Amino acid sequence: MTDLTSLLAFRWSPRSFDSQAGITRAEAATLLEAARWAPSAGNRQPWRFALGHRDDETFKRLLVNLTPADQRWAGRASALLLGAHLRTGHPFAAYDLGQAVAHLTVQATALGLHVRQVTQLDHAGLAADLDLPDGLRPYVVVAVGQLADPLSLPTDLVAEELALRHRLPLTELVLSCADVRQ
Repeated sequence: MTDLTSLLAFRWSPRSFDSQAGITRAEAATLLEAARWAPSAGNRQPWRFALGHRDDETFKRLLVNLTPADQRWAGRASALLLGAHLRTGHPFAAYDLGQAVAHLTVQATALGLHVRQVTQLDHAGLAADLDLPDGLRPYVVVAVGQLADPLSLPTDLVAEELALRHRLPLTELVLSCADVRQ
């Protein structure tokens, strides 16, 4: 295996968030600053975020627009963050939003926090509940927080939480670079 930075090697997407831990305003600002510095096509930065800390109104509005299955664990996160992108004039807006969320994720890892992204959302519900402008598309909700004991999760999620991480080998992902495929 190549020498991967620990910020990437140890990043993972847990469901077992500590329902007693919070994130500070400084940590939240740092996460958003990392997203702000992500690359984007033409430096357009077509992403927008809505941040809710556990038990505030924004958090509640984000949580109710997740599937019931995701609500079971996401409600334990310290914060929920909506990632949305502009709909028009930015053909790479979704890609650019992904870059911003990836930067935020790496920064969270550097702060000792964990992130899990959720894409099964009630898009219309989020747009209405957060009174989003017409040109903005809700795309992802990001749960952020400290780890908790995985055994605190509902029983049916424990096995998934404790399973080893799996990635496809490079030989299945790289199409035409002989140096990497060997």
